[in-house]
Amino acid sequence: MIEITSKLVREQTPVFLCGEVVECFISFTNPTLPEHKIAQSNNDILENLAWATAQIHCYCNSVFQERSPQDSLSNDTSLMAATHGQGDIVMATSPKILFCDLRLAPGETKCYLYRECLPLSCPPTYKGTAIKYYYKITIATQRLGSKVQALRVPIRVLPMPTVIRPDDVPALCNETNEELAPTNPFLETRKTESKLEIALHHLQNITARRRPNFYLISNKRGTVGRFCLFKPAYKLGEDIVGTLDFTCRTVRCIQVSVTLQCEEIPAVRKNPPGQTTAPEAEAASQGKIMAFTKHHEVCLGLMQTQMILPIPLHVTPTFATDLVEIRWQLHFEFVTSEDLQSVEIHGNSWQAPTDISIETMIWNLPITLYPTAPQQILQHSGRHTLLIK
Repeated sequence: MIEITSKLVREQTPVFLCGEVVECFISFTNPTLPEHKIAQSNNDILENLAWATAQIHCYCNSVFQERSPQDSLSNDTSLMAATHGQGDIVMATSPKILFCDLRLAPGETKCYLYRECLPLSCPPTYKGTAIKYYYKITIATQRLGSKVQALRVPIRVLPMPTVIRPDDVPALCNETNEELAPTNPFLETRKTESKLEIALHHLQNITARRRPNFYLISNKRGTVGRFCLFKPAYKLGEDIVGTLDFTCRTVRCIQVSVTLQCEEIPAVRKNPPGQTTAPEAEAASQGKIMAFTKHHEVCLGLMQTQMILPIPLHVTPTFATDLVEIRWQLHFEFVTSEDLQSVEIHGNSWQAPTDISIETMIWNLPITLYPTAPQQILQHSGRHTLLIK
């Protein structure tokens, strides 16, 4: 029996950005037989594995019957048997051979370090209603005369926006002439930042930029109020803060609710002649809106108020692929009434009417969500084990 154990080097957060390097320790152990075993002569038998490889796969599960052209990758990898049944493969790194013909004595352990860089063009991890993307490190091995067995280690991948991808970073930075200056052997060599670190700094600058935008909210009966959003771009884990000003109103607002929503827009695909679309695929092609955090407040009698919406760390930022596009928006619902226009509230002397006519107004404000640094997302990966008997 051989025990295969995997552990990510970044154990506290198995989250990576597109373009980042994934590192994983993979150990193969031949456990020692208990001393009370009768057949002590078997202790000198070596366990043998023919080969072992490691590879990162991105799987896609979709309700659409038509597959993307990249699905042909599943026929070009050496781990086709080990990855069968996981879903359509939309991205696969080249398999790396860990060893060939490994022999382990009882109690012996061999450890290997697997390193792979995620492509910039790969889709992020996403669990939607019509389409799902998920990543796994597939560690496959085989005994002679036995079937291929695989240990799968799940990881989460965040998208790197096109405007701040590491390949585009040099064009965004100011070039200096430090390399042309005379060198001093007594000075400490300055460490140069990697392209990924520079991209993260640029991401921080984009999401920290405050540009207040004011929106005048009105309907056919008049002005409801004015909304201020301090910035249109946010990172995962941040709070969306905005203010509502009712001093300019001509229509009284009774209550307001704001919801952070994710809009899933599948790509429009045409079926070949004679092929019909499944009912669930046809329903999914219309798009789906998923709600997350919500802020609700009764604003009757208020001249100003604010809303705070935290952005969860487990959601997927804004991205687009050939199959789906993910957008984010703030969904507002204003409840207004004309029955309260001439009513003034003075302390505790006002009594609410038992029956009023109301009108609900809906407004959607698009926003952009960016990924955050993977170290900010604490999620214990743990150890993954596979026993080969």
